[in-house]
Amino acid sequence: MGYVKWVFWGTFWLLIAAFFHYTLPQHDVVRIVNTYEERQDLGDWTRIFWSVPDDQAESLVNRDVQFIQAVRPNGDPAVYRNEDTGWRWPPYFKFDTANLYTEANDAISTRDNPRWVSITHYGWRSRQLSIFPNAVAIKPVDGPDVTIIPWVSIIILVIFFAFVWAIWVRWRRFRRARIDPVLEDMGDSFEAAGDRVAESRGRFRRWLDSWKTK
Repeated sequence: MGYVKWVFWGTFWLLIAAFFHYTLPQHDVVRIVNTYEERQDLGDWTRIFWSVPDDQAESLVNRDVQFIQAVRPNGDPAVYRNEDTGWRWPPYFKFDTANLYTEANDAISTRDNPRWVSITHYGWRSRQLSIFPNAVAIKPVDGPDVTIIPWVSIIILVIFFAFVWAIWVRWRRFRRARIDPVLEDMGDSFEAAGDRVAESRGRFRRWLDSWKTK
């Protein structure tokens, strides 16, 4: 039973961590090298990793999506999609896809004359599943070694864990005041009932033994 409990809570917190890792904003320092637009087929289950900005787009099996190609300071490629989130989840309320696409084109640079930017995004990149993080903001930075503190993510996580802590403390107090006494009384009742059964069984056994001696 203890093993099942640990598996359940381990799986639960793993899903919570994955949810926050996908949803919370992340910041990549990159050099933009190209932008392009490509039609994407969204007919399979990976559609959940693409934005649905309006009701009309929700019914489409494929649509044109803007992409931003970039290179990290270590030379690794990074590709981002550029889609509006609208009023849907996650709540970035992004409606400026065209403006961001213009900013990305304006920030294109070469290896010999690099211009480093910080791309704020959410989501994951998977080559196997053909999914891309969604860029939500582009900001110029001084260089590839700049340190960006994710204050928004830190604040959200602090609030979340404070909320979890508050619920856990109140649950422990409620359990200690309401549930534990009831369970203790039930345990005492079962123990008393067991004692009575054992006593009755002992009397019956002694009665049988008394007949054997006659």
